[in-house]
Amino acid sequence: MGKARVRTSRGPVWAGLALFLAVLTCGWAGTLAQSNMSFIPTVSILMNCGASSGNQQDGDGRTWVGDENSKYAPPGTNSVSATASTQDSSVENVPYMTARIFTAAATYSFPVSPGRYFLRFHFYPSAYGSRQRSDALFGVTANSYKLLHNFSASQTADAFTQAFLLREFSLNVSSKSINVTFTPASKAGAYAFVNGIEVVSMPDLFQNPVSLVGAETPYTVNDYTVLQTMFRLNVGGKLLSPSKDSNLTRTWHDDTPYIYGASTGVTLFNHSSDVQYTSSDPAYFAPRDVYETWRQMTPDNTVNLNFNLSWMFYVDPNFQYLVRLHFCEWVYSKVNQRAFNIFINNETAQEAFDVIALSTDPGTAIYVDYIVYLRQPKSGDTILFIDLHPDNTLQPPPQYYNALLNGLELFKLNDSDGNLAAANPVLPPQVNYTMTPQEGSVVSHSKSSKAPVIGGITGGVAVLGLFLALCCFVRKRRGDSSGGDKPGWLPLPLYGGNSHTMGSKVSTTSGKSGTGSYVSSAPSSFCRHFTFAEIQDATNNFDESRLLGVGGFGKVYEGEIDGGIKVAVKRGNPLAEQGIHEFQTEIEMLSKLRHRHLVSLIGYCEENCEMILVYDCMAKGPLRGHLYGSPNVTILSWKQRLEICIGAARGLHYLHTGAAQTIIHRDVKTTNILLDENLVAKVSDFGLSKTGPTLDHTHVSTVVKGSFGYLDPEYYRRQQLTEKSDVYSFGVVLYEVLCARPAINPSLPREQVSIAEWALHHQRKGILEQIIDPHLKGKINPESLKKFGEAAEKCLAEQGVDRPAMGDVLWNLEFALQLQETAMENKLVDDSTTNFVQMSSDYNHSNSLPTCAVENSTSTSTGGHSLASVDMDDVTPSAVFSQLVNPQGR
Repeated sequence: MGKARVRTSRGPVWAGLALFLAVLTCGWAGTLAQSNMSFIPTVSILMNCGASSGNQQDGDGRTWVGDENSKYAPPGTNSVSATASTQDSSVENVPYMTARIFTAAATYSFPVSPGRYFLRFHFYPSAYGSRQRSDALFGVTANSYKLLHNFSASQTADAFTQAFLLREFSLNVSSKSINVTFTPASKAGAYAFVNGIEVVSMPDLFQNPVSLVGAETPYTVNDYTVLQTMFRLNVGGKLLSPSKDSNLTRTWHDDTPYIYGASTGVTLFNHSSDVQYTSSDPAYFAPRDVYETWRQMTPDNTVNLNFNLSWMFYVDPNFQYLVRLHFCEWVYSKVNQRAFNIFINNETAQEAFDVIALSTDPGTAIYVDYIVYLRQPKSGDTILFIDLHPDNTLQPPPQYYNALLNGLELFKLNDSDGNLAAANPVLPPQVNYTMTPQEGSVVSHSKSSKAPVIGGITGGVAVLGLFLALCCFVRKRRGDSSGGDKPGWLPLPLYGGNSHTMGSKVSTTSGKSGTGSYVSSAPSSFCRHFTFAEIQDATNNFDESRLLGVGGFGKVYEGEIDGGIKVAVKRGNPLAEQGIHEFQTEIEMLSKLRHRHLVSLIGYCEENCEMILVYDCMAKGPLRGHLYGSPNVTILSWKQRLEICIGAARGLHYLHTGAAQTIIHRDVKTTNILLDENLVAKVSDFGLSKTGPTLDHTHVSTVVKGSFGYLDPEYYRRQQLTEKSDVYSFGVVLYEVLCARPAINPSLPREQVSIAEWALHHQRKGILEQIIDPHLKGKINPESLKKFGEAAEKCLAEQGVDRPAMGDVLWNLEFALQLQETAMENKLVDDSTTNFVQMSSDYNHSNSLPTCAVENSTSTSTGGHSLASVDMDDVTPSAVFSQLVNPQGR
């Protein structure tokens, strides 16, 4: 469980000095400027490399110009234009399908006026003509600065499952041009390439002195500083494409992949008034959408004192990083209503930070900058943590123990040699020719899983559908094993680390050295096509003794591939029209989606008119089998059930919010929530899934499909599908988990047939404990049950508009788990108690949280991650954060 951290000493930055530096580093002014003070770039060059001259628009509405015969393009014969041999389903034509190929050093020259510029490079690693994608190895310099060195776009994309890459830099130009040179490595056959280049003038966003974490001397970003954008997050909000930015065409990503710890807080948004910008923090620092959404801690002061609001990032070692935090207070209007501490990598960056004290008025945008140096750890990856924690040492104390954040940017600074280049990421170890599994989004490095996770086969799905409909065509596997046929998605988030449900490591979207692309995908080495003979061998020719189950799509067999790796093989009925549609949908969905709490698609087989899908084997099977109907299965504890529900909620939350367009599962039920050997829940069976409505629509009109007992009544009546239909189904699952009985049981009296109706009746009367699983009697903390019951009740609201979003459901479940664990700790330290108090009918009237004894420990857990996992060579026990910061809390 991620626990709060406080320093035992106040650190080198005193409160007064910290406040002074905050005023220096945040864009604060005494008077508000009523205008947006927008910035219009005087230079905006969007070069579609390798394309013929002329203008073309990308999917975001921006206009690019081809570099063929361009005045900016390199002269001579060292470059040729080329077209990517394959197109990932997520990759747009502009600027990614054409490239400029360099076989020797070549330079683009962009005439500009002195000033600071964004310089962005777009790379789509693919085979170009006879050139293999893995042979692209090169360096990039801009004027005298080394931006990339021995850069392998294919290795980087494969390591972080990205369809394409975007690298963004900010550099100051004192001369009259920006000269960008691409230089192939000295390796035989190496070449350089680029698909798109952007040169965009920008205001000076780094003009103020910056607080150097752990030192009293401010740091100044000067004209010789080049910055690489590592992460840019719209905290609490969704992805913002370049056209949604404040004229600087930046991309702001959702922060959920980077949340760390069990306490993820809540996300909120303002829609009542406009953001106010100051003369020192004008609108171009961050768009309104960033400041109008935010993530804050829970409404419970006691709980907040025991946890941090934490983010975790993988970065390159031995560089300085500028951390920019954006704030806008909408909830409180007075000083000392909300004050919190800011920690960066276990060091105090700011104490008693009060947004209103700095901004003066609610709804006013401010930002704060910090500089931190990260050296190479003795082992493992270089990780940067950012943690917010309520300040409970102020006198008088703040009115609310809470913290918030609206936006976050992380920039890498060049070293003294003008270098920003870092090593290529290391590919995970291979099993035969496939990769070891990567549970979660990009890289999770789980040591417990053995089955290969193979992403994507989206390219050719339409052809595959035609083949299956005719049932007479055998698809020939593509011969290009090297290249680029990798479906993609939005940055693939692993929804936060979690000591209950996550592995030992959380990865990032953008990897170690770059901004996350709009989309991300499994590399081609993950994409496996099985021959029918391989499937027969894996299942012992579909031996019925290996049958795991039968569903509407077909039979599921246990199989073994690659010398013993267990898999699940789903064999469909090719003659069923619905089966063909489900087969197509499942391939298209699962080849794009990668998340720890979604079942991983390993591969497929379509030979001999077959429809066969191969999945990671889920050793513990469906959740339903652990609730009822299987007498030999070990009974799940209440804590285990909560963790499973949390995992499933994370998977559904990702489907609803982690992609450019919402994905609605449409068949959420306990048989479609599978458990691995560690009881980690994964949502499965995407045969009925549909993409949700666009921003201009509220619903999708569709024929009603789903499972009886879980079906949203509003969807059934109106045939209008939204993500709230999944929320309703999940509410049924929650009560099914609590009561351990089917969603529909016709053998029971009429009023008990539907668990939704029966449980709601008891919930509203305050007697829910009367119908819970008998195995849980006396083992559930009343407050935990209350919170769980409330969450399920809200999910089952008659109207979709009254149901919570999955993110809110997730928060309530996390809260219920915290309450249960708190009570369990109380039970362990209270010698006079041997059992939980039996729940009575008035349990739901209790509003107090249980208290726990204080535990003194030098083996410290910091915000959910162990100090042993980060580089802490010079940190003594007295200087680290304590697990327990509240004598009356955990």
